[in-house]
Amino acid sequence: MRLPPLWSGVLIARYKRFLADIRLDDGRIITAHCPNTGSMRAVNVPGCRVWVSWHDNPKRRLAWTWELIELPDGALASIHTGRANALVQEALETGTLLPFEPPWTLQREVRAGDSRLDFCLTPEGGVPVWLEVKQVTLKEGDCGYFPDSVSTRGRRHLETLMALRAGGDRAVLVFLVAHDGIDDVRPAAHLDPAYARTFQMAYEAGVEVMMLGCEITPEQVTACHYRRLY
Repeated sequence: MRLPPLWSGVLIARYKRFLADIRLDDGRIITAHCPNTGSMRAVNVPGCRVWVSWHDNPKRRLAWTWELIELPDGALASIHTGRANALVQEALETGTLLPFEPPWTLQREVRAGDSRLDFCLTPEGGVPVWLEVKQVTLKEGDCGYFPDSVSTRGRRHLETLMALRAGGDRAVLVFLVAHDGIDDVRPAAHLDPAYARTFQMAYEAGVEVMMLGCEITPEQVTACHYRRLY
């Protein structure tokens, strides 16, 4: 995925969830939109190098958007959760990474029970394949973790996937790893024990768990390696 032209600077602070103050390399201090509703644990690090995009849409409240951060260990992470589904869709449509053989019909944001899941693939003559995508940026030690805080919504998605699997459909949880220093992902039992318990129940019920890793540069984010987890 090609990124728009980016400007670099240093993160001053993220606050009020959706705002970040950044000092650009030319000395200007800007307030950028932070397109991430999570806690951003481990990727909200003042003093780190960051990259922002600029948009000239007059309807936007803020022209700048925070896109990337370079962490103290040198790893790059994409904090823009809105790009996760586009990366997974690109991997699905190119057919080069994720193991879903075409032809199939793809739908996005499909209602299922009490949830709205990210994708539904309907193969010709086959059972539907439901996918829920979760972006992972939290790294602790040598591993990535999800979620980075308590996630009631994340548990509900797992319960929906379990119900779909019980009804005979395929159900898949995809961890989109938007941090180029993460090689493995686990449920964050130390942050959300209830999510970890539900995750284990989902896995035992037949929900498939996959990881899609990325290479990240200030020019592009590329989904580049896939593997099944657990």
